[in-house]
Amino acid sequence: MGTAELSCASLEKLACSQGFQITAVVTQPDRPKGRELKPQSSSVKTLALRLGLPVLQPLRARDEKFIAELRALQPDLIVVAAYGQILPQSILDLPRHGCLNVHTSLLQKYRGAAPIQWAIANGDTETGVTIMKMDAGLDTGEIVMQQRTAIQPADDSTALHDRLARLGAELLVQTIPDYVTGKIQPRAQPAEGVSRAPKIKKEDGHIDWNLPAKTIWNRLRAFTPWPGAFTFFSGTDILPVRNKPETSPATPHLLKIWKAEIVERSGKPGEILSAGKDGIVIACGKDALRILELQREGGRRMSAAEFLAGHTLQVGRKFK
Repeated sequence: MGTAELSCASLEKLACSQGFQITAVVTQPDRPKGRELKPQSSSVKTLALRLGLPVLQPLRARDEKFIAELRALQPDLIVVAAYGQILPQSILDLPRHGCLNVHTSLLQKYRGAAPIQWAIANGDTETGVTIMKMDAGLDTGEIVMQQRTAIQPADDSTALHDRLARLGAELLVQTIPDYVTGKIQPRAQPAEGVSRAPKIKKEDGHIDWNLPAKTIWNRLRAFTPWPGAFTFFSGTDILPVRNKPETSPATPHLLKIWKAEIVERSGKPGEILSAGKDGIVIACGKDALRILELQREGGRRMSAAEFLAGHTLQVGRKFK
């Protein structure tokens, strides 16, 4: 059972490994996407059809007709990875070996929807994957197996997501045989050190320049590509030179920051300290950020040098 891109690695690994028979793949219904709002399949459905596997797409996991279909399949084990719905107890109790979940954190830390992003945003240097026996709670089930990995300075949420997806898939196929034969005994999660990883909201990407540069840099990496780290700038300085009006509008313009680095500079939070070919330096609550890649709303992603070739940013002005 899975929907998001994360679950594709586990599905493909199970399908291509000896000793496993996949009787069905469960994913969420096709959703309208794009400008034309045409229904599009989930990543998991696309992969399952390519692998020649039957697909079930219930609107709700609690639907009695769907549960009856699952029961008819008589699964020994259900594997869940980024499915996107809470499973009722009737499904958790259905397979004789229960339901295993591939979760991208070292539980009991980061229970919730966005463990990858919050691990980076909070400045963690290590994370991992947990194979968990599911219960009725939100990521509260017993731990079957875990594997750790370092969070590298170059990691953003996309890079870490892809690495954890592969790591989780490998750990899953290694764990299942010993789990179903009783060689691995699940253990309860510790009661201490529980933390939450709530769903990311667009406003989480709005940069607070009063924060230390390192905190902003971590959040930039965590929220790339979505919702991105963004800031606002008022006035004509941010407009392309050819489009500048005769008077300065008060309308704020959105800038999305793609890449930056920490520099030891000081100034008023949000203040432009310098703007040149080597980057745009913005003061933070502590130290400063040198913006290396950015994107004006409605424009394309570009280097700081490319941006400044068509826009002017005056030293001393402030981002908000």
